[in-house]
Amino acid sequence: MFFNEYNTIMNFYQKTLLLAAVTGFASLAAAQSADYPPAAKESIEWCDVWISHANETNLPRVLLIGDSITRAYYPEVEKHLAGRAYVGRLATSAFISDPVLPEQIKLVLSQYKFDVIHFNNGMHGWQHSESEYEQSLAALLKTIRQVAPDAKLIWANTTPLKVSPAQTQDNQKQATDARIADRNAIALKFMQAKGILVDDLNTPMAGHPELHSDNVHFNKEGVTQQAAQVARHIEKLLGP
Repeated sequence: MFFNEYNTIMNFYQKTLLLAAVTGFASLAAAQSADYPPAAKESIEWCDVWISHANETNLPRVLLIGDSITRAYYPEVEKHLAGRAYVGRLATSAFISDPVLPEQIKLVLSQYKFDVIHFNNGMHGWQHSESEYEQSLAALLKTIRQVAPDAKLIWANTTPLKVSPAQTQDNQKQATDARIADRNAIALKFMQAKGILVDDLNTPMAGHPELHSDNVHFNKEGVTQQAAQVARHIEKLLGP
C-alpha cells in the first residue's frame, strides 16, 4: 500500500513539474497568438495542488479551485465533509485569461473523477480589465466541462478587502472593493444564465474588518465561517 501511494504521489508531482515547464512555453505561444492578448504576470506566480486519499474510491470526490482564500478554508472544509467526501484543492495565482490556468485545471481534472467542483477566480490579475474578465468566463467553464462533464458545479464569488482604496484612475491596476463588486456581478450574471449554483462568500465578510488577518486574507474566525458555508453548499450537491 505504501509503495502504491508513493508511486501515485510521485507520478502526480512529476506531471506537475512537467506542466510548469510546458505552460511557460504555452503562455509565450498564446501571447503571440491573435486569439490571446499577452498574459500580464504578477511578480510571483504560484500553484498549489493537494489531493488527499488519492487511492480511495469509496466516497465522492470534491475539488476546490481558487486562490489563497480557497487554500485557507480548504482544511476546514475537508473536516466538515469527513466521511462524506474526499476533498482536494487547486489553488493558483493564475488569472482567468492566463492560458496557464486551463492547463493547470486540465492536469488535475484528468487525474481523478470529481463529483463536485467548487470554483472561483477574481482576486488576481488586477492589471487586466473587467471586460477581459467577462470574456474569459466562458473559456473557464468550457475547460471544466470538457474534462469533468459530469461534475456538479458551484461558483464562489470573490471576498472583499478589509480596507478598499478610493476609486480613482490611479488604482485601475490594483484591487478595490468596487472592482471586486464589478467582477462578482459579471460572474453572477454568467453563472445564473448557465444554471450554476452560486456561493456568495462576499456578503458575509463585507463590513467585518475584524474577520481579516490582513487587507486580503482572513483570520481563523473568518476562515471558519467561510469553510462552513462552502461545506453546506457542497453537501447539497452530494445528496443523501
